Amino acid sequence: ILWRDGERTPAAAEALRLTSEDLLELGVIDGVVSEPTGGAHRGPEEVYANVRRQILASLDELSELSPDQLVASRREKYRRIGAIEGRFPVLDAPA
Repeated sequence: ILWRDGERTPAAAEALRLTSEDLLELGVIDGVVSEPTGGAHRGPEEVYANVRRQILASLDELSELSPDQLVASRREKYRRIGAIEGRFPVLDAPA
């Protein structure tokens, strides 16, 4: 879309900060599931195991929070993502 040339897709993703590392750093995603060299289609069983491990780890972590804490943390996350300095600031979490 940026350059009408699929050869520059990696450069576009980097320019837009769409890589998994960028999204994790920005707090848009909670984690990255690794895949085999060459892509998920090269080792589907490995991918399934990695996804399962990540989901179970996330559920273990989230199950320690109350429903109110879960809602508050998600609300805070999305407010941070949508924050624009001077226009849509991140509000302090309620005490």
